[in-house]
Amino acid sequence: MTRRLLAAATLLAASTLPAIVSPAAAQTAAVPASTGLTGPLVLEKQGSFFVGGRNVTSDTLSTLPAYAPSGTITVEQMYVRYQVPVAAGRPPVTLIHGCCLTGKTWETTPDGRMGWDEYFVRRGHPTYVVDQVSRGRSSADPSLVNSVKLGKTPVDKTPPIFAAGQEAAWAIFRFGTEYPKVHDGMRFPLAAKDEFYKQMVVDWIATMPTPNPTVKALSELSKKLDGTVLISHSQSGIYPFQTAALDTTGIAGIVSIEPGTCPAATGDLKPYMSIPIMVLWGDYVETSSRWAPRLKACREFAEALTKAGGRIDHVVLPDLGIKGNSHMLMQDDNSLEIADRLVAWIEKNVKAKKN
Repeated sequence: MTRRLLAAATLLAASTLPAIVSPAAAQTAAVPASTGLTGPLVLEKQGSFFVGGRNVTSDTLSTLPAYAPSGTITVEQMYVRYQVPVAAGRPPVTLIHGCCLTGKTWETTPDGRMGWDEYFVRRGHPTYVVDQVSRGRSSADPSLVNSVKLGKTPVDKTPPIFAAGQEAAWAIFRFGTEYPKVHDGMRFPLAAKDEFYKQMVVDWIATMPTPNPTVKALSELSKKLDGTVLISHSQSGIYPFQTAALDTTGIAGIVSIEPGTCPAATGDLKPYMSIPIMVLWGDYVETSSRWAPRLKACREFAEALTKAGGRIDHVVLPDLGIKGNSHMLMQDDNSLEIADRLVAWIEKNVKAKKN
């Protein structure tokens, strides 16, 4: 498709979007036009593919009479959607979502503003958005659930899948200390919270082997891209580090946003010594019984890695005077300001490959 056709298609799509997207204009209005955040989005290419996966044969694929219970399915594949801007001049970025969510995390915000997937493309980065293994468009394996239902497997072997309730998520995502209290100055668009809750899906992570197959898939993707910045969040925060521990090939940088855990400060730091790393935190972390210990552990990891000669920036936004960010800071009302800081950090620390 030519640039002219792409531009026309983008403008047509914009004219038919619902009114909820109008806040995007307010966010982009304050951004200099030189950033390319205004006007038609022009792409060289876009598409999707899968990474990893293996075939398994089972006789409990279905409990429905219309579908055969026996057969072969593919499991542990990771879905990847990509957009590449015209004349991309910056390193590819790979966006990895967290618990109970999918790649939708990085797309249009719940209140209709520009998501980081589009933002990074507009800033010149080929952008890859994944659905973790057994999440979203990366299919889960139903055979064990069906095996229990058919009486072939004991009930106590039922796989431990879960969904996070909206009330529990309120505190986990730090909208407030508990539902329905709200932190003073909190920047998540709570008027659109119902749209956010629609993003939440069943989480199969407790059924996954160790290391999570997503980690192996990220390693394969990094090699395929011949260099990418792995940007992870929350549950997936540790994945780029685990990927580097497998093989550093193709990992151009790591940005771990509010990770559920960091590598141990007393562990093997060698895999991380040659990779530029940022660990980023929002607000209200110190007062959260869930997140404060994780912040402390990541700070200790950063100190140990720095002492060993590694390159790491451990950033707590309130320390920079940026206050009010929730755990979902890529959807907060200053999300593009934060993304712009990440772009600047990547430009400073990660060299783009020459074509």
